[in-house]
Amino acid sequence: MLLLQLIIEFFKTGLFAIGGGLATIPFLYEMSYKYNWFSIETLTTMIAISESTPGAMGVNMATYVGTHLVGILGGIVTTLSLVAPSVIVICIIAKMLTKFKESKLVQALFYGLRPAVVALIAVACSSIFITTFFKDGFTLSFGGIEWMHVVVFAVLFGIYQLKKPHPILVIVATGLIGILLQL
Repeated sequence: MLLLQLIIEFFKTGLFAIGGGLATIPFLYEMSYKYNWFSIETLTTMIAISESTPGAMGVNMATYVGTHLVGILGGIVTTLSLVAPSVIVICIIAKMLTKFKESKLVQALFYGLRPAVVALIAVACSSIFITTFFKDGFTLSFGGIEWMHVVVFAVLFGIYQLKKPHPILVIVATGLIGILLQL
């Protein structure tokens, strides 16, 4: 039953998470609340790992969740479930787009999807921001702020703006800082 739920949820995610890996995050938040398959803290860890490993973030997260909950079979099935809608839609669109690529309706449809994608990504980023910088969700008290996280972010952001280090160096440095400070 769990495997079937994973297939359905990740198929829906793959079907409606238009815009790439970050667009899958709201769906994963919903899964967290609806099924309690993982905590929000685990989700933020999954995001960090998925962003710092090769491959598409959504695929990495689907693989992680499936493997975490069911094992290797779960990882394979959730990954295929996430990717299947894209493959199906791309095949359909490829056939139709050559016929309708000059259509004003098709162009308007893609133009209209842009704000929805931006909104999904903005919600995901704000959720990550709140989880990272506030102890128990967003509170207006200064006691609820994770000051060490804020300081580390500000220092690394400043360094990145001044020096523009290679992304691999940034990933390694932040991983080491996390280990050293046990953030």
